[in-house]
Amino acid sequence: MFAVILASTVALAEEKPAKLVTLEERRQAIARAHVWKPTEIASMKMRAGPDDKDGFAPNEVVQCDYVKKKMPGNSPKFTCALPDGDELKVKYGQENGEVFATVAASRLLWALGFGADRMYPVKVVCRGCSLDPWDSAQRPEKDPVAFDYAAIERKMPGHEMESHPGSGWAWPELDMVREDEKGATRAQRDALKLLAVVLQHTDSKAEQQRLLCLSGKPKPGAVPCEKPFMMLHDVGLTFGQANVYNRNAVGSTNLKEWREADVWKDKEKCIAHLPKSQSGTLDNPPISEAGRQFLADLLGKLTDTQLQDLFEVARFPERTINGERKNGSVGDWIDAFRQKVAQVTNNRCPA
Repeated sequence: MFAVILASTVALAEEKPAKLVTLEERRQAIARAHVWKPTEIASMKMRAGPDDKDGFAPNEVVQCDYVKKKMPGNSPKFTCALPDGDELKVKYGQENGEVFATVAASRLLWALGFGADRMYPVKVVCRGCSLDPWDSAQRPEKDPVAFDYAAIERKMPGHEMESHPGSGWAWPELDMVREDEKGATRAQRDALKLLAVVLQHTDSKAEQQRLLCLSGKPKPGAVPCEKPFMMLHDVGLTFGQANVYNRNAVGSTNLKEWREADVWKDKEKCIAHLPKSQSGTLDNPPISEAGRQFLADLLGKLTDTQLQDLFEVARFPERTINGERKNGSVGDWIDAFRQKVAQVTNNRCPA
């Protein structure tokens, strides 16, 4: 059913054109895909984030020049170029929950061993920007414009595999992965689904996930990819509560909404609670005991210091909703996170 959604490419995620591969080649890649690789969780540095030569320090001031380019999605963002021509995707705005949630969610995924893009919390000084670049009707200011709340994206390294630009993969396609073909185990796949529920990843349409090749450009006549990997690309609408229309104020960095979102819809049957949004592809997934235990073990390795650093570096308490800065303290967010972990840890699923 979902085999027609995507195909594969062999171009680097950062490069331009992508050579599409056949549906059969793509099917083979998904069958052998992984979703997790081991990390030394307790030593992962939440504040600094992934060690990337093109990354940025927390709250670093980044000066760049506005690039007029149509940006996808519904949240405020723009393209800005560094002096060497390197173009940056910038999400911005204190009212834009994605600026905060995307940093925390991507770093949590990274620390636990799941795939995610690298997101850096910064301040951007933009030459040639209007006061609100997302509003195309606004004219640029003569002086540089400062955006105190911004996040810059760097893509996870790998060759992106897709049938058309932005195609990604739908969540039911995880069930196409075959353990007997050396793909991800059921426990790993269910753990990823359950983590998406914990985060309340409401905007789960196919383009928000990506199929990557981590083994370099395939050779002619070889399988399309030796090391396929399924990762999460855009996790900005998280740490709130899933909702039909993916509303930012409800679904992104909203402590009240996140607290009220239970992990389980049916604890006894282990049906997780993530109602499908209008664009979503993940809908109240059933979770195996192996998957629940796998995620519980990973979450249990996070330290108090890491949680403190995670919510501090993502600047959660500074997010405003409808003009008000009433979104809890770092301690409040840590308590809410621990409650989610307890719901995962203290349940048991049918064999």
